[in-house]
Amino acid sequence: MWAHVWGFLYSNYFRFWLKWVLRLLTGKCELQRLLGGAEAGARRTLGVGNGGAGAGAARVLRNAVHIEEAEVEKCVRDVMKEKKIGQKDTRFKTNLHISLLQISGYKKLYLDVENLRKVPYDSENEEHEEQLIELWNLLMPHENLKARISKQWCDIGFQGDDPKTDFRGMGLLGLVNLVYFSKHYTNEARQILSRSNHPKLGYSYAIVGINLTEMAYSLLKNGALKGHLYNMVSGLPQMEHFHQFYCYLVYEFDKFWFEEEPESIMHFNQYREKFHEKIKGLLLDYNVVLTLQV
Repeated sequence: MWAHVWGFLYSNYFRFWLKWVLRLLTGKCELQRLLGGAEAGARRTLGVGNGGAGAGAARVLRNAVHIEEAEVEKCVRDVMKEKKIGQKDTRFKTNLHISLLQISGYKKLYLDVENLRKVPYDSENEEHEEQLIELWNLLMPHENLKARISKQWCDIGFQGDDPKTDFRGMGLLGLVNLVYFSKHYTNEARQILSRSNHPKLGYSYAIVGINLTEMAYSLLKNGALKGHLYNMVSGLPQMEHFHQFYCYLVYEFDKFWFEEEPESIMHFNQYREKFHEKIKGLLLDYNVVLTLQV
């Protein structure tokens, strides 16, 4: 009860006067103090994005999630004008520019990922087919694929003779993630595929990989990846950074699965959710950077 009362009083009364006193003492507004004091990365940019700016500047900052990279500079000037901050304050200007790039870039990255997810796998599309064959060749270099429709696909963890049916939920994004991991971490991908064939603890490598694409996508969509990406990228987050996070999930899930030693694959959803909660917990850390270290 007292926590709720204190929260109400702070939000509606004390915060205003605290900000007023700090402005008198430091000669700086809340946004100046934030950009000048907080460490670069998530703590600073999340503070900007959460409205640490005052009403006027906050309206300008809210528009930042909709602007293009070329418009960030104008947005910075508008904020500085609104807050009556001199253009010679280059530190403020630089830090705000970086934070706005990160905020607008996160929104653009989500749209890019979403657009790729919406593309259905098309077996009539030559580029789609080439990526699928590339996945096979990366994972199974010493075994020729005898036919496009083949039970061999089960050897790398697809459910049936034609992998295209397994991409329905995540579209082309699921395939692009699998290929990215196999191309950039080939040895690790082959090792994990081998481990996934364990007689007792085995799991369907490709199906689990697509499932982890959904996990990465949902974390991006609900904003949980902001801290990680703001700490990782001093500027615009790119599709590359999303793929890198996916690689981290694949590698860590395999370790997690074998450490937990599930009774059977029938308990997959239970352990998948446990792993999901673990990742969400890690992402709450302001200093988080989840990258694959091999």
